[in-house]
Amino acid sequence: MKRKLYIFLCLLFLLLGKIATSCKIASKSNTDSLEVKVNKLFSEWDKPDSPGVALAVVKDGSVVYKQGYGLANLEYNIPIIPSTIFHVASVSKQFTAFAIVLLAQQGKLSLDDDIRKHLPEVPDFGKTIRIRHLIHHISGLRDQWELLVMAGWRLDDVITKEHILKMVRHQRELNFAPGEEYLYCNTGFTLLAEIVARVSGHSFAEWTERNIFKPLGMTNTQFYDDHEKIVKNRAYSYSPLKKGGFKKRVLSYANVGATSLFTTVEDMSKWVNNFNDQRVGGKAVIEQMHEQGVLNNGKKISYVFDLVIGNHKGLKTVSHSGGDAGYRSHVVRFPEQKFAVVILGNRSALNPSRLSMQVADIYLADWIQPEKPKKKSERKIAKIDPAVYETYAGKYWFQLGFFITITKENNRLMVKLTGQPKVEILPESETRFFIKETGSQLTFHLNNIGQVIQLTFRRGSVDMSGEKLNPPVLDERKLAEYIGDYYSDELGTTYTIVVKNNKLVAQHRRHSDMLLNPTIEDRFEGPLWFFGRIHFTRNKENRVVGFKLTGGRVRNLSFVKQYK
Repeated sequence: MKRKLYIFLCLLFLLLGKIATSCKIASKSNTDSLEVKVNKLFSEWDKPDSPGVALAVVKDGSVVYKQGYGLANLEYNIPIIPSTIFHVASVSKQFTAFAIVLLAQQGKLSLDDDIRKHLPEVPDFGKTIRIRHLIHHISGLRDQWELLVMAGWRLDDVITKEHILKMVRHQRELNFAPGEEYLYCNTGFTLLAEIVARVSGHSFAEWTERNIFKPLGMTNTQFYDDHEKIVKNRAYSYSPLKKGGFKKRVLSYANVGATSLFTTVEDMSKWVNNFNDQRVGGKAVIEQMHEQGVLNNGKKISYVFDLVIGNHKGLKTVSHSGGDAGYRSHVVRFPEQKFAVVILGNRSALNPSRLSMQVADIYLADWIQPEKPKKKSERKIAKIDPAVYETYAGKYWFQLGFFITITKENNRLMVKLTGQPKVEILPESETRFFIKETGSQLTFHLNNIGQVIQLTFRRGSVDMSGEKLNPPVLDERKLAEYIGDYYSDELGTTYTIVVKNNKLVAQHRRHSDMLLNPTIEDRFEGPLWFFGRIHFTRNKENRVVGFKLTGGRVRNLSFVKQYK
């Protein structure tokens, strides 16, 4: 009897062992198949003559996959590996916000402090800017990079903290009152880093090293505040050339807070895990890091403490991207699944946000909600004479700071919003059209002689009205009124307006000439991101006395005409 029992138990253990081995093989096979899919996703970057990307996938507190693709240095053929160090641009900001929250929890500052309590050299704009305004990008301050470029700097110049602080001291106006609206602003995070330094008595780089990086074991991470400092195992940044190959994208920043974190995907995995295990900061700090910003009207924004709350295929996400020179980065967490993807790259053509979501789709396939089939548009497309489209073609100016361009192309009416691709609009009636892909509606308003005077653009439940631009015909005498030197005391720089080939041109010693196209009376459209719109101003005698310059994150910066 005992012998039979012994044989039975042996057979049972043997069977269980085979089952366990089979499970392990199946599990490994499943893991391998996931990795194969991921590697296929990154095949475009996995080349021996191309810059590339490093990847880390984190699940339940562990790195389940990490890999490098492409080269960290093209001149010496150094490959990217998971321990390669990258500049991560705006992904840096969440560490700056975290430092502020840690100091607030220690009672060394308050998020509601007037920033002038810590930075008395910041001008008094007549309205209080609080620390939390800087964190949520609702301060109204003008953006440091755009101001510097307007002043004639190149973004590959050596730009130090001192340069930026001097720029802030000379700001004369805000883009808007603090708390009135959201507008991304790098200046705020340079100021936050300086607040940390002044409150703590240590440089920002030293303080974060001691209080964040070392406690988390992030041994290959630092804030880079010296452009001449040697960093071993770093990746250099590149951009593709049109005819093939690559060129270097030089980055010489010596400022921190808004940017300049150097780190690896391995170290960033430790950082994302801290949002779950709360080793540094504890529950109160982690909760604070996810508090949404609130505007003066009570509306919440999706931007929290340099983290963006979002949704991907039914799953909650917390993420942020970064891009400077040729560096590109994206870190996304799926907090409910305890899952994260970290992608750091050194090629400007990389889209790490899209790639990270594709990686998530592979690993979270069982969690992703099937996409609901889109309802077919119930709108009926009207039949109208395409000849009427000629009346609608043109450019429309909206006070919120963007243009809509309408063109007629092969009996189709096309629309292009500033910074958006061109798409077709379909007629519901002779004056009302819609965009099939988004459902947005456009309505043309005509006067009694059939001329378009206004365009209403409806996105969701919001209506925006724009006026049709009928560019004035400027003769030689009219153009001559604008000629001259214009000086900005805020920037300490001068632009010269000249006439070339019967066109107005803006010149600067450190920029290429910029052609200005008239839109409406005394207003022109510029060709570059920092020189987008220019509005000449006149005195009571109708004499041109200056202009106001608007870019993407700087509004109505004043220049005064210099009369000899």
